[in-house]
Amino acid sequence: MPTLAMAALHAQGVGTTTTLTEQQGGAANCPTTGLAVTLTNLKVVVTGNAGVPAGSVSIVDGSGNSAVQLATATLDPTGQASFVFYLADGAHSLSAVYAGEGSFQSSTSAPSSLTISTQCDTGIAVTVSSLSPSTTPANTLQPGQSGTATVTVIPLEGYVAALNGPAFVTISCSGLPDQASCVFAPENVEILLGQYAGVTSTMSITTQVGTTGLASVARPVSTPVALAFLFPGGLVLGGFAWSARRRAWLQRLSLLALVALVSLLGTTACNPRYDYFNHGPIPGRAVTPGNYTVIVAAQSSNGVTAITNTTDLSLTIAAPTAQ
Repeated sequence: MPTLAMAALHAQGVGTTTTLTEQQGGAANCPTTGLAVTLTNLKVVVTGNAGVPAGSVSIVDGSGNSAVQLATATLDPTGQASFVFYLADGAHSLSAVYAGEGSFQSSTSAPSSLTISTQCDTGIAVTVSSLSPSTTPANTLQPGQSGTATVTVIPLEGYVAALNGPAFVTISCSGLPDQASCVFAPENVEILLGQYAGVTSTMSITTQVGTTGLASVARPVSTPVALAFLFPGGLVLGGFAWSARRRAWLQRLSLLALVALVSLLGTTACNPRYDYFNHGPIPGRAVTPGNYTVIVAAQSSNGVTAITNTTDLSLTIAAPTAQ
């Protein structure tokens, strides 16, 4: 990959050199057959003649009046910054522009040219990192453990150019095993006008560990209060049924008594709803060990049509270790 740099020339202040390096390109899913999502990864390093420069650096596509500023980032303590773009088909001329700060003078890298073809036009690309903390093998959790990953939503150049205002992308997941869940922070990411760089969200995956010794214990389905109504009520209805053979009016009375008894039982601990709210659910099962494909989806809508793209995370639920 080319590495291009241009030093700033100034009579005063600390001179700087900005270097732009194109890293190995990434990829994401594309719903269009025959096309691909090609992601452009850039690394910028700003060095100074004395000390490490601080401040911000921007990526510009093109030159002169046709130049488009794609993104701006703050340099880290080592004077570096990274960018990922989802560029449209065609020729691009990318430059890194360091704005300068304090005694450090501004500088601009020499342009780096690249051409992209057969680019998917899905509008947005989505990528997901491996789970953290890292495991061996990667993305492995035991029942009761949790892990986090970074989800990045990257808009296509044409998608951003067509925006009339901020756009919101909703992130979701599917394919998790039973007794596992995922939460995103934030669940909705915002793409601003002129924002060509990706935006991130943190995905947290949580798994359930079984409650030892309690899940198999059956709760009673009745209480002394319920039995106090069931036993006498059963005797009364039995007597009515025996007498109803000779008295027609007892048949009607038996029916009314039966309706009253059923209604009364609905307010006692025999009612499943009553039992749930007063005793709680039966303790949950542990997540089932195995290999799963978690599908992370990003969806955006302009109110008429929806744009959706997905990526996969291979998740392994390991068998619990013996205690």
